[in-house]
Amino acid sequence: MNVHPITHAANRPDHPAVIMAGSGNQITYGEMDDQANQFAQLLRGRGFAPDDAFAVLLENRIEYFPLVWGSQRAGTLLVPVSTRLTAPEIAYILNDSGAKLLISSPAFEGVVDDIRKECPELEILVTDGAGEENFAAALASHPVEPIADQCAGATMLYSSGTTGRPKGIRPSPPEDPDPKAPIPILSLATMGAGMPTDGSMIYLSPAPLYHAAPLAWSSAAQRLGATLIVLEKFEPEAALAAIEKYKVTDSQWVPTHFVRFLKLDPAIRTKYDLSSHKRALHAAAPCPVPIKREMIEWWGSIVNEYYAGSEGIGMTMIGSEDWLKHPGTVGKSIYGILHVCGPDGEEVAAGEDGLIYFENALLPTYHNDPEKTAEAMHPKGWMTLGDIGHVDGDGYLFLTDRKSHMIISGGVNIYPQEIENLLITHDKVMDAAVIGAPCPDLGEKVVAVVQPIDMAEAGEDFEAELRAFLAPSLARIKMPKLFDFRPELPREANGKLYKRELRNEFEAKERL
Repeated sequence: MNVHPITHAANRPDHPAVIMAGSGNQITYGEMDDQANQFAQLLRGRGFAPDDAFAVLLENRIEYFPLVWGSQRAGTLLVPVSTRLTAPEIAYILNDSGAKLLISSPAFEGVVDDIRKECPELEILVTDGAGEENFAAALASHPVEPIADQCAGATMLYSSGTTGRPKGIRPSPPEDPDPKAPIPILSLATMGAGMPTDGSMIYLSPAPLYHAAPLAWSSAAQRLGATLIVLEKFEPEAALAAIEKYKVTDSQWVPTHFVRFLKLDPAIRTKYDLSSHKRALHAAAPCPVPIKREMIEWWGSIVNEYYAGSEGIGMTMIGSEDWLKHPGTVGKSIYGILHVCGPDGEEVAAGEDGLIYFENALLPTYHNDPEKTAEAMHPKGWMTLGDIGHVDGDGYLFLTDRKSHMIISGGVNIYPQEIENLLITHDKVMDAAVIGAPCPDLGEKVVAVVQPIDMAEAGEDFEAELRAFLAPSLARIKMPKLFDFRPELPREANGKLYKRELRNEFEAKERL
């Protein structure tokens, strides 16, 4: 499959490559190609060799894409940095990755000032910056011709740090160094997700680009010649308006987005024309069954789910019609071979929970952490993302929870996802997190941290209402011992919940 932005720039240079949904700013494939070449020239001019790293700390903005494709021509490692992190956390990633350059924007002026103190030798370029740090001026000083030694680059993502310090996921070297060579996600996009290859796709990306899925799927869409519609920030009504305005055909979501959609006033939900929308991918966390059913009822059988991870070791996928026959599943494997194993490493029977592994010829490593890499590996060479689940008799995978999220209360294993999935379906609940907190009698007690739609509802009466709501579906041992109401949970815009922050908070209270 010979598709790549370089090809599209040559064949239809004036076709929009990216449109920012809020501002309407756009860049064509021809313009993006020129800027990608200039960025590759900039990297070479600053001494970057293949496999050298640079970091990007940017909000969703149009400059992200020339950086991606310039890196892909220079053979370098692009390290996307979460915009939620503090300066010391970012400095850790910069030092751990060996990044020789940071590209940021005025939106992070204060953080970047602190990074300068933490990393005084680091080169920094800032969009709309001043003097030698002005990114636009630095870029413009380089020619638009391709560099002489083009080769495929890679992205080194850092885990979200939900269970500890973030770890860099170093991908396997590309099988073909040609930057235009096909990559596995292209087959997954076209044959798995059904994305068109004729350049007609209009792809909506609603989540932060520093996260694995938005960046990977947006890049795949551009390899296929799509026009990307990028939301500066997810707002449920703005996303619906963008689908109508730009006649979006394809999109990618997380369950939190679906919940926010379904909590909208029905009059708002139904006022937008979504008829152009043909394929809606979602992943990142198990989607509560009632939420998924409502989305299929609303959007039709265009809702396709997949299970994968930043490590890129495997993927399952399922369409709406099959999901309705197997509610709760994340599908069958379409990339990598699935194995579900017990604590002894032996594969378990169909229907029995175990640790999920993927068998794949291409496996990453955790940068500077051979111990973590070893912990993720099965003796037979398979790799796990740390999720617990089971495969049914027909080969469909069902996720139970993260291994690291499991609560052991009174000697009983409790998986928070089951409780969270119930809570989020309550009409008055916007978001919920269930964690284990220290308990002298039980070891851990179940705590539900709940974000009401209206904080005025918080209190004893609402707690009693939630207990009554959970009781018919939840064993007594799983019933939260404590409900904690707060206006917002520590959730990334990409849907990831920082449970460690909540657990640390309750552990600190226990020590007082």
